[in-house]
This record gives sequence, C-alpha cells and structure tokens, in this order.
Amino acid sequence: MVSEGQSGMPEMANLLTEMGPPVMELFAPKAGERVLDLGCGSGFWSEEMVRRGCEVVGIDSSAQAVAAARARGVDARQMNAEAMTFESEFDGVFSNAALHWMRHPSRVVAGVTRALKSGGRFVGECGETNNVRRIVGAVSAALEKRGIEIENLHPWRFVSKEEAVGMLEAGGMVVKSVEVIERPTVLPGTIAQWLSVFANNYLSCLHPKEREAFSDEVMALCRPALLREDGKWFADFVRLRFYAVKP
Repeated sequence: MVSEGQSGMPEMANLLTEMGPPVMELFAPKAGERVLDLGCGSGFWSEEMVRRGCEVVGIDSSAQAVAAARARGVDARQMNAEAMTFESEFDGVFSNAALHWMRHPSRVVAGVTRALKSGGRFVGECGETNNVRRIVGAVSAALEKRGIEIENLHPWRFVSKEEAVGMLEAGGMVVKSVEVIERPTVLPGTIAQWLSVFANNYLSCLHPKEREAFSDEVMALCRPALLREDGKWFADFVRLRFYAVKP
C-alpha cells in the first residue's frame, strides 16, 4: 500500500485516508469486536477503531506503513494479504483503498473468509474498473508514443461490480450490498505529482531524464477534462463499496 509521506507529499498520500469516513460508517465498528484492518497503511483507521473499543489487528505489505501504524499504538503486522493465515477469529474485516493494490483479489477474499467468524462482515472500498480512466488513458497514449506497452505496468487491479460480486460469492461470502460511486476528487497538487505518489510504475520504465517531459505530456492530455477553471486538478475516481457476510 502507499504510505503517508511517500515521495515527500503526505498531503497527496492522505487522499486515501480522507476517502475512509463513508466506509467506516458502513462498517460501524462496535466496542468489544475483534477487527482486521486489511491494508491498514499508517494505521489511521485502525487507531480510530481502537478508540471505539475494538481489538484491532492491522496488516500491510509495506514495512514503512507498518512502522507508522505501530507508532500509533496499533497491533500492525507486515503481511501479504494473499497469504493470510488467520482462522475464524475476527468479527469484521475493514478495508479502505487497499484491495486494488492486491494482484489476486480472489486469494484475498478466500483469506478474509477464513479469518472471519461465522456471521462476520467484510466491508471495504476500492477502485472500480473506470477508476482514474482519463489519467490512465493519457499515460497509455504517452507511453505508446515512446513504444512502451502499458499493460504490464499497471500498479492496480480494478474490478467491476459484477466481478466483485462473483469473487465474494465464490469466496463463500453472502453479498449484502455493492455500490459504484463516482467521486471526482480535487488534488492537493498536479496530476504529475499524483503519478509520482500513486503510479510510479509508469515512470520507472523511463530514463530519469525523460520523466519530466513525459509527465508534462500526460498533464497536457489530461488538462481538458481534469483541470478546473480555478487552476486545481482533480482525479476521476470511481469507487466500489461493498458489504458482505460470512454465513
């Protein structure tokens, strides 16, 4: 996961945390519950659930994120979400802006099902198929101009509503709700800065001397759709929010 402070732009990375309130409201943690925060990042929402009286375990693949979460007093563990070993111990699994960073979400769902007690809930939000479509389209055009195929460079795995329902049900969950939510979001910087924090994969295949020109070209392609009259950039986020229960 992307941790706050990556690339020297904590205000950009904080976008992930700022998307969390509606997911937390849907999850509705209760005092005394044991909760798994899947892709906990720096532990902001884990800490909030602890304040509400929950016993929380946070997991993340990033050592930097885990260290930040532990600094908040969270029981955070560095772990690959596709290889979780928890067994029937959580009342709920919460995940905010993390699942789309995991390459094999069906494996994650299987691990979540194992980790939950009977009647436990899995509530989360991630990127939907159309998430940042305009930005990715501009990146793709700029890379193709340089003879580079984008397909193997994507840092995310976005899914459709139908795919999400299918994976959750195949993993043994009962789906209670799935929403697709368009969330155009003003950025605290430029599209180029957003790319440097959240999509460095696209830049890593270029020579360092080429990256500035590439970023300028991407911004020029994005400008008609993603630059507001007041000079602020926004990202064309489309999110998938779900609630599922283990029978």
